[in-house]
Amino acid sequence: MAKKKYYVVWSGNKTGIFDTWEECKKQVLGVKGARYKSFPSKEEAEIAFKNGSAPMKKSIHKKESSSKKQSATFIEESISVDAACSGNPGVMEYKGVYTKDGKEIFHFGPVSNGTNNIGEFLAIVHALALMKEKDSTLPVYSDSRTAISWVRKKHVNTTIPRNESTEYLWKVIDRAITWLNHNTYSNKILKWETKLWGESKADFGRKTPR
Repeated sequence: MAKKKYYVVWSGNKTGIFDTWEECKKQVLGVKGARYKSFPSKEEAEIAFKNGSAPMKKSIHKKESSSKKQSATFIEESISVDAACSGNPGVMEYKGVYTKDGKEIFHFGPVSNGTNNIGEFLAIVHALALMKEKDSTLPVYSDSRTAISWVRKKHVNTTIPRNESTEYLWKVIDRAITWLNHNTYSNKILKWETKLWGESKADFGRKTPR
């Protein structure tokens, strides 16, 4: 059995709310510029007739608009980190800057036998530790999904061996993991969207032009 519908006619032979399609049809068929629409309840039909149009789903549009706006910009009041590595593994260093003006806040390295992801991981933890020391909740941006994942898991999934040549680097990594295991933080760790915003504000500027 078909569900009951109510028909609103805003422009036609007669305007109003009609209980059947037959009644509505008499008011709109053959009428130039006729405006009408069916609704599943009389309440919705009354609201639509009173407003002069069908109600807009404002919450959906607002949500979509907010999402687009959020992805189109970054938070200036934040810390951005980046790493640079000559080779993989190779000589690695990292730094953190204040995103709004690019002013350098900290810098580490260079050290041997590192990778970009290790550098990004250490930079994120460095930023978190510094912000905790300063009692700051500024978010931290990194363009490495891998490093962000390592921070959240409190584990570095790297193939860099532990030997004499990597002893110092592993001490720094272990110290970072220990900090994560013994501290909490409220800072958000966010992905820097290079395709939308260009290179990170902490970028070393050493990429080879294509």
